Amino acid sequence: MSSANLARKRTLDVLAACDAAALYERYAALEVEMPAPSPVRGPEIGMVMLRGRAGGGGALFNLGEATVSRASVRIDSGEVGHSVILGRDTSKAQMIAHLDALAQRADWADRIEREFVIPALETQNDEAARQAAETEATRVDFFTLVRGED
Repeated sequence: MSSANLARKRTLDVLAACDAAALYERYAALEVEMPAPSPVRGPEIGMVMLRGRAGGGGALFNLGEATVSRASVRIDSGEVGHSVILGRDTSKAQMIAHLDALAQRADWADRIEREFVIPALETQNDEAARQAAETEATRVDFFTLVRGED
């Protein structure tokens, strides 16, 4: 996978995991400056099958289904953005698709990174650190007591 594709995947992963309220707030602040998107597909709600592996490395099995929202949009300069997110938030899916299309343009890529991706990553890292600290606080150390022979 090329570095451009890896960067795009990273951007989409971070935005999909981003809190919807924070994303809406940042998006609304820039919406008037952005080129308007035209829908290509969706937004629509569907299902995907979740697969698992027995024992972590064994045979595949169907774990269950998850609801997803997806959207594809095109901006006037021709770039097409896509998104697939867990849940039923079609407006978030459309927003992420629009941001994906903009991030493909040289004049918007740095701004999307600076104003959307980096703040979302910082929030996600802070949450992960908080959860790790909370989990560490409940840690129990077990030890083995060896008794001598009678």
